[in-house]
Amino acid sequence: MHAKILEQRFLNMVEEDLGLYDITTEFVRDRKIRAEIIAKSKGIVSGIYELKILFRVFGIKAKEHFKDGEEITNKQKIFSLRGGCKDILTVERTALNILSRMSGITTLTNEFIVKAKKTNPLIKIAATRKTTPLFGYFEKKAVRIGGGDTHRLNLSDAVLIKDNHLKLFDGVVDAIKTAKKNTSFTHKIGIEVSNIKDAILAARNDVDIIMLDNMSVADVEKTIYELKKQGLREKVIVEASGGINLDNLEDYAATGVDVLSIGILTHSAPSMDFSLEIIG
Repeated sequence: MHAKILEQRFLNMVEEDLGLYDITTEFVRDRKIRAEIIAKSKGIVSGIYELKILFRVFGIKAKEHFKDGEEITNKQKIFSLRGGCKDILTVERTALNILSRMSGITTLTNEFIVKAKKTNPLIKIAATRKTTPLFGYFEKKAVRIGGGDTHRLNLSDAVLIKDNHLKLFDGVVDAIKTAKKNTSFTHKIGIEVSNIKDAILAARNDVDIIMLDNMSVADVEKTIYELKKQGLREKVIVEASGGINLDNLEDYAATGVDVLSIGILTHSAPSMDFSLEIIG
């Protein structure tokens, strides 16, 4: 996201947290102080770029000690800050929330990728659109920093015909033909299917991506086998989604799909813990 757009986003975030004014900080004498952001757990940090912009907006000088995507351990210093005490206290929680949330997603994404690639080195681990409203940019970027694929950033990125869309068409073939007729050549067309028959039908009608939704490992394997048997496997990107977690991840990766899209990355990643400490 462009820095100027981020600046406005940060102002809105701080405004939400601040309200009319900070009634506690209001009676503190404003003066220049030094502060540090310290990690309270280990993982992979992300949100460094964003926090530098946030601090700049509020006139806070910030020196980062890590780059996005680097591993950190407990008690390591992430930022050194210098600025007005009221400014630092005003942005403290917003900064920590962004850093904690993004770093947690990045750490979990990397865990999924490392585990999946042991079984299938070519696999892509992707996010979904199960993101927090108005915070999706941060969550998707955190996935990317962790080595994952962002999937669609918004509804205009690609065509994805899901189950509710299919109810409005006369089956898989009608939906794909209609999409091809009305979509620019610059956009890929994907379709969500829940059985082998529809997956084969979609591949025969030259869809770009077949998303196998909530299918068991055994059914995913059968689908891949059938696509290969009919000479269709190389024509499509095969994605599996729904119910994939760290316990069954390797089983799904071993099926030979191209992509695993996983909602857990954004909707259930545990936040990392950080604190801001005034040091003088």
